[in-house]
Amino acid sequence: MRAVKRAVALAALLPCVAMAAPTTLASPAYARRTSASAQVMTKAQVAMALTKVDPKTVTATSPIEISGLARNRSGRQLPGLSVRLRYSVQPVTSRSQLDQFAASPPNALPATGPEKQMPGAATPGVKQSWTFKTTAKELGLRAPAGTPGVYPVGVEVLNSARQVVGGLTTFVTFMPKERHFNPVAVSWVLPLADRMHRTNDRTFIDDDLAKAVAPGGRLSRLVDAASGTGTPVTWAIDPALLDDVQQIASDDYTVRAPGAKKGERKTKSAAAATWLTALKDASKKDPYFTLPYADPDVVALVRRKTPRDVGVAFDERNTAVASKVLGRAANAHVAWPPSGAAGPGTVDQLAKNALKDGGSFLMSSSQFQDPAAGALPNATTTLQTHQGARKALLYDEKLNQIVSEGSGTGALLTEQRFLAETAMIAAEAPNRQRTVVVAPDRYWNPTGSLAKNLLKYTKAASWMNEVQLSKMESAEPQGRVFNGYSDDYQQYELGDAHLSQVQAISRQAAAFQAVMSGPVKISYERAMLRMESAAWRTSPRQARAARKQVEDELTSEMRLVRIVTTKSKRVLMGGSSGRLPVLVENRLSGQAVKVRLVATSENNAKLRLGTLTDEDAVIELRPGERAQRWIPAQAAGNGNFHIQVELRSAGPDGRTYGGGESITVTVTGYGRLALLITGGGLAVLFVGVGVRAIRARRRRKAEAAGDGSTGMGSAGAGEQGSGFPGPGFPGAGIPSAEFPGVSGAGLSGAGQSSGPGISTGPGAGTSATGTGAEAAGATGAAGSGGPAAAEHAESGGVPEPAADGQAPAPGERRRRDGD
Repeated sequence: MRAVKRAVALAALLPCVAMAAPTTLASPAYARRTSASAQVMTKAQVAMALTKVDPKTVTATSPIEISGLARNRSGRQLPGLSVRLRYSVQPVTSRSQLDQFAASPPNALPATGPEKQMPGAATPGVKQSWTFKTTAKELGLRAPAGTPGVYPVGVEVLNSARQVVGGLTTFVTFMPKERHFNPVAVSWVLPLADRMHRTNDRTFIDDDLAKAVAPGGRLSRLVDAASGTGTPVTWAIDPALLDDVQQIASDDYTVRAPGAKKGERKTKSAAAATWLTALKDASKKDPYFTLPYADPDVVALVRRKTPRDVGVAFDERNTAVASKVLGRAANAHVAWPPSGAAGPGTVDQLAKNALKDGGSFLMSSSQFQDPAAGALPNATTTLQTHQGARKALLYDEKLNQIVSEGSGTGALLTEQRFLAETAMIAAEAPNRQRTVVVAPDRYWNPTGSLAKNLLKYTKAASWMNEVQLSKMESAEPQGRVFNGYSDDYQQYELGDAHLSQVQAISRQAAAFQAVMSGPVKISYERAMLRMESAAWRTSPRQARAARKQVEDELTSEMRLVRIVTTKSKRVLMGGSSGRLPVLVENRLSGQAVKVRLVATSENNAKLRLGTLTDEDAVIELRPGERAQRWIPAQAAGNGNFHIQVELRSAGPDGRTYGGGESITVTVTGYGRLALLITGGGLAVLFVGVGVRAIRARRRRKAEAAGDGSTGMGSAGAGEQGSGFPGPGFPGAGIPSAEFPGVSGAGLSGAGQSSGPGISTGPGAGTSATGTGAEAAGATGAAGSGGPAAAEHAESGGVPEPAADGQAPAPGERRRRDGD
């Protein structure tokens, strides 16, 4: 119920907003009267429909036929039903009185006519036709002297108790034989716009557009109406509509409803191609102007101080779609705000973008006061802007409501009311030239042949003269005061929450485009304009779903340009310094990118990162390419440290791209430990060598003295040794087999480890303590303190020279001391 009330209120403020809703009224008072009347008719037990009123222009001698249908919708038997004609012998004297009759039930008319029984309508759900045939003379109708006369005529349904259980009111226009009035100059603006059907440039959210351009569809009926009459019109075309139609006409397309996981592939639409051809033919002799691309809610955008998007929507790179499709440039310059209402700020923006080379505003007459001194209003006035004075063409608000709501009240009722309103305009001031502009709602959905008939009657009726809109522009303007734009209207605009989220997506899209290099083949500019369309005003739920889909599509494409990390997002670095590997890839199809790599440490005191040169930091990738960069790093201790790696645009603005990656760098002490072990091993070796040298010196001295003393105590009995290995003693020193588990300096044979981390035999290069290459294998980045090659690193570290010193060549044995 709340949604219904909001729709009615919106219709009361903004003319002709609803696409399928019957009520599209501008005046709140008018909306209340119409709403009350609609409730009465809704409660009526018998529904009535008008099917024929002939002739359209009644003369003194012409017969009059009024026909229609009645249907019992009470759900029960209604015996004794009859239908009776009601009318007034006095003509309507003003448009306001005509409005009152239209909103009143037929029993408000004073005179009664013939009555007929309707036994068939007594049964629930059954329809019965009815017809009244009469003449102007029988009804006593007389036209005013020399001017058209408008008479209300009603039909009411009575039950057996003579209670009114249904009815309707219409009008007939009486034309006198002698005519003394100036015909009303009427200009038509025919809108070609639709609600949004696409999110990004490749995905449609529904397939309703193909139905709208197919024979019998809404857009097809509008083009047929213009081509089927000779009445001149000025076309108001949304380039986004032609862009969409051309898309489905030229190639296969994808339809994916918001929230759906998969899209459906559709073959290109032959009906869309036929409609484009029909539009070119129908409009080739008529002027046209373009709305801003996707018809954004310019009022809401200006209110939010985001006028840049207004300029983008009017930019030729977007509006030129229309000229490419139609094969000719726009030859009318008109600025038409949504629903014809705008404040001074919006007016300035429209003047700046749409009327910079001249032209006129197209606005609702409700936005201006009537001319002073009781003068009757005409269509042309002026409007002051910061760009100077501009003409303003005011479409008749009441007439616009009548035409636009025709799909809800019945086509024939709308036709009769249109003829009556224009006849009254001619009769109000017969000696003056009156001008009227008719600009139906942007999403006008006339039923049947309503649009064609209204255009035909504009040309055929003797009290109207069809003219081009340009003739209205050249007319002398009336002085009328601009009412401005009430703050109360804000509740009917696109909401702040919606626009805020659209702007956030727009900033992401701008960052995406900033990293593209070469020809830009992926753009979200038009997608953002579609999400700002005034068409979403009455469908916030659909707007929210479409907005979410655009955001998901953009996020998905942005992730194709990314920093590649391991699943754990961890890098190991052995030692106090090294280089951290970063891999960047571009998986976009057909789009090259250019990004700047930036890395930041979260703790500079513990882990300091070096700066890449511009040549290394700026990375340009063709589609499908990868590139790796190495970031110098210096650690002040062991532990886990976090760095933030992100991509930015390569331009001077350095706009951040995506969310970046947080990587954990694990710094280990294996590099220093290996050096300590190596140093300790060398010290033990040097001590052992020193001890052996002292022994050898003492032995040589003892041998020279001839006493056989070795300087190590008594040799005991036995022969003097030769200094070479004896039987059963394969190497220098005491056999290690006699001391199992002992392998120290001076206790190992050739090929055994002579100290921690020191290889002295053919197996040199493999540490007995687990240091060396195995320790180096624990690091992911190349460390300067690592004792072995970094090919054991898991993240592609760079090898550094071993820190263990020069090892013996394979097969080489160390010489015994003294040899």
